[in-house]
Amino acid sequence: MNTPTPPKRPHGPLYYIQHVIGAAIVVATLFTAWTRVDLLPLSLSEKLASALASRGQETQDAVLWPTPKPRSPLRVGIVSGHWGNDSGAVCDNGVREVDVNQEVATLVSSSLEGEGYEVDLLKEFDPRLQGYQAAVLVSIHADSCMYVNDQATGFKVAAAMSTTYPEKAARLTSCMRTRYAETTSLPFHPGSVTADMSSYHAFDETDENTTAAIIEIGFLNLDFNILTEQPELIARGITRGILCYLQNEDVTSEETPVP
Repeated sequence: MNTPTPPKRPHGPLYYIQHVIGAAIVVATLFTAWTRVDLLPLSLSEKLASALASRGQETQDAVLWPTPKPRSPLRVGIVSGHWGNDSGAVCDNGVREVDVNQEVATLVSSSLEGEGYEVDLLKEFDPRLQGYQAAVLVSIHADSCMYVNDQATGFKVAAAMSTTYPEKAARLTSCMRTRYAETTSLPFHPGSVTADMSSYHAFDETDENTTAAIIEIGFLNLDFNILTEQPELIARGITRGILCYLQNEDVTSEETPVP
């Protein structure tokens, strides 16, 4: 009984390249062996061998080291609270929350762009928020101008916990709290995190894979001086918090308290 011969597997381009190089080396060797050395001009055999070796290395490099594709920079969204909608809180001296927010948000955007990220500076109800996709989205607001009590000072952070990855939201808030407090020396004020923060409208508008948070940068009463006179410091604290999250810095994740 005759056993059928299995079909031959097709050879790839590298197989034929290796055979061509091998054949060339054999021809060069035979040519050199049959020819007197004094008849080979300028060490022709050495030049031929060097050229073949160089061509073989180029071929190997082309096979083993393809040109890498450049990676797109991560996208970050910064919402300037109340911008394009209303004034937010208005103090007795005429200072408006929307203006404070916008100055800080613009500085944060510029800093992140300087770090190589693609940044979208967004209005409060920006149409781009619908289905917005980014590595992170942070909305910047300030708290009331009214005097409440001597404890009404400091900042608050809340994140969108109803996301596909709640652990990422928790880590973002942890990064924001830690880095903002380190930079500004303002205390974290968890007791006044409101439902408006934890249920912030943009949390429901953005793509479910976008990690989002809102920060109240301070009270426009007891924290008025630092908010209005040191916007660069405030922006640096927010930027450091965002970079902490994006660069996977080691900060323990804790959920933001919700009243």
